[in-house]
Amino acid sequence: MITKPFVGVLLVLCAAAASASATEVNCVTVEQGWARLPPNPAMPMTAGYGVIRNGCDKAVVITGASSAMFGDVSLHETAIVDGVSRMRAIERLPLAPGARAELRPGGLHLMLMQGKGALREGQALLLRLQLEGGGEARATLTVRKAAK
Repeated sequence: MITKPFVGVLLVLCAAAASASATEVNCVTVEQGWARLPPNPAMPMTAGYGVIRNGCDKAVVITGASSAMFGDVSLHETAIVDGVSRMRAIERLPLAPGARAELRPGGLHLMLMQGKGALREGQALLLRLQLEGGGEARATLTVRKAAK
């Protein structure tokens, strides 16, 4: 027999679990998202590009990313320092309302590492951007060859 206190505890636990899950934020989008097709499709890493746009009424901060196709996804920036191209991880990417960040070769980009299978041209890679405060935005990157 289920008692009223047991039901009450169960409802509180369910509510806590629901609030702990990430809330999808639909006003943060990735436009023209693509991932570079590696020269060898079985290569375990590549890069992702596109335009991240904050269509929200408030500022957002991107704190991470993930994809079921890759064990590690992170935001990086390539810069020329003392004449040498260097890449560094970006821990936080703040975007004001209406702002955009362009992810492009030789600049800000996503590193898609520890691939879990061969990539093929035209394949859709589902991506989640983690936002400060626990929300997330979903996006799709299309695998394609880099423009020459």
